[in-house]
Amino acid sequence: MDPETFISKYEPKKMVAISLAVLAVALSILGFTYLKTGSPVNLGVEFTGGTIITVPVAESEGEIAAKLANYPVTDIRDVGHRYMIQLGPMDEAKYRELSAMIEAEYEEPEIKYMGPVYSTRLQEQAKKYIPLSFLFMAVVIFLIFRTPFVALTVILAAFSDIMITAACMNIAGVKLSLGTVAALLMLIGYSVDSNILLNNRVLKRKGRTEDKVVGAFRTGIAMTSTTFSAIFALFLVSTFSYLVSSSFTQINILFDISTVLLFGLLAGLMNTWVMNSNALRWYLARPKKSTSGRKRR
Repeated sequence: MDPETFISKYEPKKMVAISLAVLAVALSILGFTYLKTGSPVNLGVEFTGGTIITVPVAESEGEIAAKLANYPVTDIRDVGHRYMIQLGPMDEAKYRELSAMIEAEYEEPEIKYMGPVYSTRLQEQAKKYIPLSFLFMAVVIFLIFRTPFVALTVILAAFSDIMITAACMNIAGVKLSLGTVAALLMLIGYSVDSNILLNNRVLKRKGRTEDKVVGAFRTGIAMTSTTFSAIFALFLVSTFSYLVSSSFTQINILFDISTVLLFGLLAGLMNTWVMNSNALRWYLARPKKSTSGRKRR
């Protein structure tokens, strides 16, 4: 089915409703996670405080878990010839005891410690600056288009992108870290860019609304396909590089960032070209009021 047939075939309100239903499911997942953990997303060590240890693969995960039974281990993961072990917060004496044991047991271990004070500060900054980014974004979009409806739809699309991506993170087991926060902020920018492209083409050019949406759709899909290909290549390199050489390991931060971006790009396709484009079609097709107060078509 070509884009023009797809766009003109379905009623705008129904397409917007489908997108909002997906958003509602995502919010339900985040709400369930909040009730379970106290946070809508699973927090990484940067936000909870704790220790990440990386050691060579010299034994099974079960043997490592038994060896660290007296410590607050939260996750053990094989990242390609090495194990990444995540532990929750512990006091200074316990941390020194753990570090001494790891240094004695394994060759060239990597130990990363994140204190609870720094983690609390990061949470406060995230809660403060992410809402501010949406507020300033709404102001800029309103100044560009001078239409409250347009600003609302762009903000809703960006919000939906973030919420759906965060829900997918919970399902996939990707935790919120400094890297994934950066990826989420990049998605906000990318979502706004795609929606401004759509709104600019539809509102500031002459012609049939459907034709203008199709033109913007083709340009937007080309942009997203190029970005998706680059991010997917990053995902493959970060995930399977250890298969090429035994000296490589899985690059966890790049894996998390690329996974989040892939989820976000797919969510962005729906929110821009299913929700926002159809919201614009409805907005431009609605009956307009004449100067005498009567509706005209």
